[in-house]
Amino acid sequence: MSDWSTVLFRKSSRSSTNGGQCVEVGFRPGLVAVRDSKCPAGGLIVLPATTWAEALSALQTS
Repeated sequence: MSDWSTVLFRKSSRSSTNGGQCVEVGFRPGLVAVRDSKCPAGGLIVLPATTWAEALSALQTS
């Protein structure tokens, strides 16, 4: 797996600001990583960028 320690992660605009459920995403060429902002060292879900795009598209049409 790629080293994600230097990647800038962004918090989802849909995450709450009062300590609720927060998701962050980071991007590398061809890959997207998702993590819990409250526990960034807790692990990542790494997806191909195409899978990430398909998931976002499916959510937008739901």
